[in-house]
This record gives sequence, C-alpha cells and structure tokens, in this order.
Amino acid sequence: MELCYTLNMEQDQHIWQVWARNLHRWGVSDWAVTFLEISGPLTILGAQLIYLGQPWLSGIVPKDKSASLARLLENSSSKREFIDLLQEATKL
Repeated sequence: MELCYTLNMEQDQHIWQVWARNLHRWGVSDWAVTFLEISGPLTILGAQLIYLGQPWLSGIVPKDKSASLARLLENSSSKREFIDLLQEATKL
C-alpha cells in the first residue's frame, strides 16, 4: 500500500509542477492561491464532485490529472504544498 501511495505522490508532484508553471504563465497563480486559501473545507466537496464526475470528464481530462486534482483538494497538507509551490513559482 505504501508503494502505491508513494507513486501517486511522485506523479502528483510532477503534475502540480506543470500546473504551477501554467498558472504562473497565464498570470492567474495569485488567484489560484487565493481561491485555495479561502475555499477551506469546500475543497473536499469539490474533490468528491471530481471523483463522481470522472466518467464524464474522462473524454476531456485524463484520469490521472483529475484524480491528482481530487487528491489535492481532499488533503489539506497537499493543498498547502501546492499553494507553496504556486507562491514559489510566483517569486521566480
């Protein structure tokens, strides 16, 4: 079980870095940080909606990316890591 979790975390970290670069390039990284910080526990609901919507989202968004987003939203420490990554990218 730990090996699977470690692989997911490594894959998530890579996906998050790509997202952070894209959000920074598009000039919306500060908005994303603000949204994630003020959304609080609502992100858990968002994660559940993503999990429920995966069958319909699969034609638009690859399953690994939607699952990564759901894991990010449902875990407060992951959300904090991504916020830190976004803020780091802004400083560069």
